[in-house]
Amino acid sequence: MTVGVALPLHNRIDSTVHLAREAHEAGLRSAWLGQTFAYDSPTLAAIVGREVPGLHVGTAAIPVFGRHPLLLSSQAQTAQAATGGRYHLGLALGTKHLTETGFGIPYERPIARLREFLIALRQLVETGSADFRGELLTATTPLPAAVPGGAEPPVPLLVAAMAPQALRASGELADGILPLLAGPRALAEHIVPAVTAAAESAGRTAPRIVAFVPGVVTADVETVRETATETLAFYEQFPSYQRVIGLSGGTRAADLAVIGDEETVAAEVRRYREAGATEVVFTATDLGGEEDRRRTWKLLGELANG
Repeated sequence: MTVGVALPLHNRIDSTVHLAREAHEAGLRSAWLGQTFAYDSPTLAAIVGREVPGLHVGTAAIPVFGRHPLLLSSQAQTAQAATGGRYHLGLALGTKHLTETGFGIPYERPIARLREFLIALRQLVETGSADFRGELLTATTPLPAAVPGGAEPPVPLLVAAMAPQALRASGELADGILPLLAGPRALAEHIVPAVTAAAESAGRTAPRIVAFVPGVVTADVETVRETATETLAFYEQFPSYQRVIGLSGGTRAADLAVIGDEETVAAEVRRYREAGATEVVFTATDLGGEEDRRRTWKLLGELANG
């Protein structure tokens, strides 16, 4: 079973590398880094992946607004070359508030932009060149855009997609998806069938389903659940997350958090796999403190190698 963890973003780089090394030593297969307005996640992933040989590293996920395929291809290919082919690039639509407040650009036609971004980026990461002129984006290469070693293999393109139109675009144009707060019910009944059908109709191979799941192995379930309720409430303001939480049978984001002893958490990981997840990545594993985080990573490492 392919199991990974998301690394926290509030640490110094050396501390992040230390955590990644600890994850690898625990048997985990991948470490993922989010993208905020702070660290540049592809750069950080390149550092982590080079310092921890054998560990796959990923970005989850970079909003397509405020970026350009040419520049993101350079970052992704550089990370791929630095890690010896162990980098995975995650993209996202982002949100209207963060896009318009942070970048000062209108959040318009997000699905159309995602489609054009993926088409241009695919050309770049696979061939090192592009000749794309769309309605919203232009990406051409009057100068070489290939990084030596950056296409060996081509960087996988994944999308944080959960809504119907985004799933359709991802199935047709990406290598997989990165659903967050989508429980087994939402995966099995809505997300996996939609993205798989889109991939099949486009003649693509079955997509990767990398399920991101907040979770902690702990003896203090009540306290960690309270912390999760406060921490994860951030997502409840966004309609896309409200929808998928409801489809999963929950009302609050914390309802999708997996919290309990080893047997409980292992059973939930199996449920995600049975629902169609090809990979499971645990997030927010530090909600209960360092002891619980280490206990969680130990279990996940065992599941990855079981």
